[in-house]
Amino acid sequence: MTQPISDPPAQGLPRTIAEQLKQLIYAGEFKAGDRLNEAALAVRMGTSRGPIREAIRILAGIGLVTAVMNRGVFVRQLSMREMLEIYDLRALVFGFAAERAAEHITDADRKKFEALLDGMDQACGAGDSDRYYNLNLEFHESILRLSNSQRAHQLYDGYVKELHLFRRQNFNTPGNMRRSNVEHRKIYEAISKGTNAKARTQAEDHIKAGRQRLLQMVDDRQ
Repeated sequence: MTQPISDPPAQGLPRTIAEQLKQLIYAGEFKAGDRLNEAALAVRMGTSRGPIREAIRILAGIGLVTAVMNRGVFVRQLSMREMLEIYDLRALVFGFAAERAAEHITDADRKKFEALLDGMDQACGAGDSDRYYNLNLEFHESILRLSNSQRAHQLYDGYVKELHLFRRQNFNTPGNMRRSNVEHRKIYEAISKGTNAKARTQAEDHIKAGRQRLLQMVDDRQ
């Protein structure tokens, strides 16, 4: 059972609740399609409904929940067809971003990427999927920033928000984390060397491999 939240700063309370709800969703206690009941959550978290409502808005902002008019708020649910289409579009945008990033990388950027890759290796060794996922997001985000393309960044962020729940569950398997980071290193090496076309190919292949891991995860559950 979730413990009541004890006296965090008022402005930080919704974010604290949002983080707890996010972990409950990732853990599968709230599944895709489940309705989030504000009153029940307020009792569970030991707070009023106001912070719960704000926390749910935060989750909606990162694509984990969606509001349905006159029905309430539900954990985001996508069809397999929608998810696969989003992966295909992500591959195109991420490939473009990696190609552009290869034109702009600096020594300071290289140090940051190497630290992220080392951190993800450590998370793999510790079986820490939460840390791996967050560092993985930062790795992708760094490439999007380095592309200097605001439009590509906006498109990619939208796709990522729609897939948060499913991508996060993808990394619950240590083997998937290790394979993913091998792919990250190939992307980084191509960007670091300024080989634009190879950076694009490695980035696209990485997203396509994630698409295959998603399909495998679904097959394993059937």
